Amino acid sequence: MAAFVIKSLVSQITAKHSPSDHTSSRIEIKSALISVKRRCGSKIPVLAASIHSENDQSIEAQKKKNGPLSSTHLSNSVSNGSCLRVAYQGVRGAYSESAAQKAYPNCEAVPCEQFDTAFESVERWLVDRAVLPIENSLGGSIHRNYDLLLRHRLHIVGEVKYAVRHCLLANHGVKVEDLKRVLSHPQALAQCENTLTKLGLVREAVDDTAGAAKHVALQKLEDTGAVASSAAASIYGLNILAEDIQDDSDNVTRFLILAREPIIPGTDRPFKTSIVFSLEEGPGVLFKALAVFALRQINLTKIESRPLRKQPLRASDDGNSGLPKYFDYLFYVDFEASMADENAQNALRHLKEFATFLRVLGSYPVHTSMV
Repeated sequence: MAAFVIKSLVSQITAKHSPSDHTSSRIEIKSALISVKRRCGSKIPVLAASIHSENDQSIEAQKKKNGPLSSTHLSNSVSNGSCLRVAYQGVRGAYSESAAQKAYPNCEAVPCEQFDTAFESVERWLVDRAVLPIENSLGGSIHRNYDLLLRHRLHIVGEVKYAVRHCLLANHGVKVEDLKRVLSHPQALAQCENTLTKLGLVREAVDDTAGAAKHVALQKLEDTGAVASSAAASIYGLNILAEDIQDDSDNVTRFLILAREPIIPGTDRPFKTSIVFSLEEGPGVLFKALAVFALRQINLTKIESRPLRKQPLRASDDGNSGLPKYFDYLFYVDFEASMADENAQNALRHLKEFATFLRVLGSYPVHTSMV
């Protein structure tokens, strides 16, 4: 049997305070190589060790039933798979599955019940990557995944943009005029509001689009349709009554690709870097933080604020009431530069001078094409 070594890069970014970009202080990426052996078997190779427990059998049984992984399947068992295994949230036919297959065309896409499960499955070596949505051009940010990025120690190693095309699905023999209600994810229903209103359909929200299609098919519903992808129609044997029913044709979801180890940033192509930081309260502090990028002509593509969960409220310091006065926030920022670029390193060194917390979530190639 063939054997090869995966070298995981564990990186720690440290910064020395410097008032100027022209000092010898630099942000350094310290690396340590950890070798992990993967042995290839006849069909499904075993990662790191040949360990087969009842939990392994449970995971394989769950896969055969096409069911998503849940937190109960995340134990100490190791990752199996002859190709790259990529976790996504939802069931087969979800847009996230299509995004995973777009990012890694030859991957084994592994469905997970929740976003948390996808993060944990990467951390515990059940899968190699996770592809999870972070923002939609119509619905905005997926706040849950921003919070999970901070809670877990995974690295952003890429992004993929996927054009969402909603279809109205129903069982064969069912016509549009037979439908009374439609099931789908709340965002999908909102994105098709005009079309569904014209059809006079009652909207019912469920966990995900593909799950709605699966439910309609399994229950053989004759008065209920689903808003989902054409892939879901094919998988669950449903008929496509209408295509491209979204109100806005520019419906694009951006997904992040997460891994246990960071990639080494380069300057050979456009890169994007994602960071999260917090600041002391005070006049113009956020302005100063953003100015470190503007002064160096670094373009920001995204800024998102989220409450600091461990200390959401800060006490008033005016001595009048003693009640909380304002919220503490974390700021997530994406900017167009590679961490291999000295200009970007100088910007983060400058930011670290007055940030109370700073973490680089990943520096990765920009994805430009859409399907």
